[in-house]
Amino acid sequence: MLDFQWPLAFLLLPLPLLIRYVLPPAKINQQAALRVPQLEDFQSLSGGTPLLRNNQWMLSLLVLCWLLLVSATARPQWVGDQIEIPVSGRDLMLAVDLSGSMQIEDFNIKGRNVDRLTATKYVAQDFISRREGDRLGLILFGRNAYLQTPLTFDLTTVNTLLMEAVIGLAGKETAIGDAIGLAVKRLKDNTESSRILILLTDGANTAGEVSPLKAAELAASNGLKIYTIGIGADEMIRESLFGRQRINPSQDLDEKTLTAIAEATGGLYFRARDTAELDRIYQRLDELEPVEVDKKTLRPVQSLFMWPLGFVFLCSLLLAGLLLRRDR
Repeated sequence: MLDFQWPLAFLLLPLPLLIRYVLPPAKINQQAALRVPQLEDFQSLSGGTPLLRNNQWMLSLLVLCWLLLVSATARPQWVGDQIEIPVSGRDLMLAVDLSGSMQIEDFNIKGRNVDRLTATKYVAQDFISRREGDRLGLILFGRNAYLQTPLTFDLTTVNTLLMEAVIGLAGKETAIGDAIGLAVKRLKDNTESSRILILLTDGANTAGEVSPLKAAELAASNGLKIYTIGIGADEMIRESLFGRQRINPSQDLDEKTLTAIAEATGGLYFRARDTAELDRIYQRLDELEPVEVDKKTLRPVQSLFMWPLGFVFLCSLLLAGLLLRRDR
């Protein structure tokens, strides 16, 4: 249905008439006069002439322009049918490590070796798309932790910003404690929802102001459950001057601390050594129990003020054409 956001603007409609009848008329100089010998040459100024008809057209266009301007000021909008929003009652914050070690290429996607961040994006985008009914936020952390996306139902934006993340964007080191602290700050006021942090990292805490275990205690006291994911392969073949060497690219992964963080908050710790394992972890996280909440509805609203403004522009062009024609 058609609605107006500011309907009181229509009180301005009689404003031109008030100005016309309230303000005193402009003074006309009566001293100047035009004397002509014959009036026949000025018959074109009488009623029914093209000039008078032009004046009538101009007056009509001016009235129409005023009506359209007032209508645009009232902010017309089209309100659509009521839509029910599926709400599960979960607030999920996804914290992704962007430290320098995430560039290690120990994952494989369709036969191609990729770095850890690329594998995370590849699997996480499907997980994000299945979050219908959840509010999802995104934290990116390295040496510092940044809130990239606050809690939102706009899953497309969350996925887009994750896809645009690059290694080293937040620094080369890893501040796990700061990332948890930032999540607690953003989620602590949402007491009616199930609050969950999914933290994905491939290393140990090497930066930040807060230790991971202290941050986990703070999270537990605020009812925030943390699921930690340690990412990285156990074995990797590296070519060197001495031939092929087998190395452990995840030797810096602090599984003990990640397990302690999860246990302190009632969550779980998962280990992702390849893309398939990472995908299974996200599928497991899909099974988190939602909280029963009241259903929410909304009505889509589309602004229409640009249409009357467009017609005002066209009427202005017609008025300009009539004025030019009259002056000739």
